Amino acid sequence: MEELKTKKIVVEKGYYDKNNKRYETYYVKGTVRGKEIVAGVKPADFGGYAILDVVFNGEQQAELQLTPYAIKAENGEVITGNTYKVVSYDEDGTTYECPVKPSRDSDKIALKMLIR
Repeated sequence: MEELKTKKIVVEKGYYDKNNKRYETYYVKGTVRGKEIVAGVKPADFGGYAILDVVFNGEQQAELQLTPYAIKAENGEVITGNTYKVVSYDEDGTTYECPVKPSRDSDKIALKMLIR
């Protein structure tokens, strides 16, 4: 797990048009087994998009940080995974962050492959 802390994962900001309106999309991309894959990420609720605008601050990229977790269920099974947040920094060291999650189940799988 230590190497995940040193490997910088980048979230990119893109756009798509629907019904004559422009929407923002956020994603992590990379190559797995020679194939280019993309994992979409999104905030937990609609208000999080305004927070992501603050975090990105006009840039097209920001850092993705992950925090591993393990929870023991009542049946004794240990459930593991990661929580994610997009982070940026000001020159004075001020940190701006917004929690995100994979957009779809397939994005969760793709993100897992990309961070290995």
